[in-house]
Amino acid sequence: SKADMAGQIDVNLLKIGTELMLSNGLKCAVTEITDDNFTIDANPPLAGASYAAKVTLKAVEDAPINLEYLPMGSEGKYKVATFGLGCFWGGELAFMRQRGVVGTKVGYTQGEVENPDYKQVCSGNTGHTEAIMVTYDPTEVTYENLVHLAMDRLGESKYLLNQVGNDRGTQYRHGVYYHDDEQKTVAEKIVGDFGDDCVTEVKPASKFWDAEEYHQQYLLKGGQSARKGDESSIRCYG
Repeated sequence: SKADMAGQIDVNLLKIGTELMLSNGLKCAVTEITDDNFTIDANPPLAGASYAAKVTLKAVEDAPINLEYLPMGSEGKYKVATFGLGCFWGGELAFMRQRGVVGTKVGYTQGEVENPDYKQVCSGNTGHTEAIMVTYDPTEVTYENLVHLAMDRLGESKYLLNQVGNDRGTQYRHGVYYHDDEQKTVAEKIVGDFGDDCVTEVKPASKFWDAEEYHQQYLLKGGQSARKGDESSIRCYG
């Protein structure tokens, strides 16, 4: 209400469209004002919007075929990397913004149950963790860069077992899942540099089951930017 906020802002200056900064650093806009209250909207500007675009298909290139661990790796222009970073929505958007990343998808890996669904994985009984599979061009971005991005996303959660932020459970455990021995060497070195207290697991990539379609590029669908190089805050909520 206006009365509650009177000591923090001059409510008499509020207008429809006035931009405010929340205590968590996110921006919002005033959308409605009454005598006693005002309403704000912190959604991204494109949330709920639709658009049309004309595109021209210039080429079709082969995607990586082998998506599990293969010691010597596989041939081809593009490579694959897999990461567990807790809830996969925010992590996927971060990788989508990375130059050199040409494709992403979210799903479930490191488990025993065949073709699990979201509800099964969330039960914690399938052994899976939520994960992001990244297809990238190694001439534009190195695997080392991607691992550093993943560890930066984890922040202090890299020291928490089976937990990222407020998400707890084995289905939210964090890990770097290498696809060949070269990736293994890089991943072990970077994760190892955080010391013995770091509990991010480093394991060979195993079967990756695609998550349901509504999870794919979830935050982009919600209006958040996936533009390459975008540094705006990623808001991980539905």
